[in-house]
Amino acid sequence: MGRKIKHRVRQLINAAGLEIHRYVPASSRLAQHVAALKSFGIDLVLDVGANYGQYAQELRIGGFKGRIVSFEPLFDAHRALELASRGDPQWQIHARCAIGDREGEIAVNVAGNSVSSSVLPMLESHREAAPGSGYVSQEVVSLVPLDRITPSYISGQDTPLLKIDTQGYEWAVLDGALATLPKIKGVQVELSALPLYEGQHLWQETIARLQREGFTLWSLQPAFTDHRSGRTLQWDGLFFRQ
Repeated sequence: MGRKIKHRVRQLINAAGLEIHRYVPASSRLAQHVAALKSFGIDLVLDVGANYGQYAQELRIGGFKGRIVSFEPLFDAHRALELASRGDPQWQIHARCAIGDREGEIAVNVAGNSVSSSVLPMLESHREAAPGSGYVSQEVVSLVPLDRITPSYISGQDTPLLKIDTQGYEWAVLDGALATLPKIKGVQVELSALPLYEGQHLWQETIARLQREGFTLWSLQPAFTDHRSGRTLQWDGLFFRQ
């Protein structure tokens, strides 16, 4: 196929809102992520803030064959998780709860798009960047620190990655995992460029905290972009102990 034809085909694909890339770490977000997990021997993923199971399913598409344990507080999303995991004996769904820094109960704000749901109040900066993400209801759920849960999932033979997708509540998840973090090989966490939820910590603070815990920033991938301006509002940061 000539260069002009390739260029025209690419224009048509882009005009349809699509892009095609080779499945290699240099051009594929998923390929980069799975390559990093393989490089560090990750065989267990603790999926905190699993929603409907999008992250776990993407890992499977990318070829990850290790164990996945998913945590999700919202009723509908948790039920969808249980359905999605059927037929995958390596994918466990923990009992419905929120993960945080203490034991008790907490109200989770349910977003119109589900994925933006959070314990924290949502700011206008988020609602404007993602129409339809505003809160529509609340659900009160049990709140549990990871340190109370992980001993039943992590053995001395595991090499775990902790993935945190809790919409601004990442700091509380880390505060409840102080005994767990030394056993963790990698962390994936959302890093916000500007406040999207009331009281959240921004990217500089989160990177500094994980560095103090012994983790090195490995990769950054855009996670939330303002549809109007193209500005990246959040990245997924991947960190590993070296």
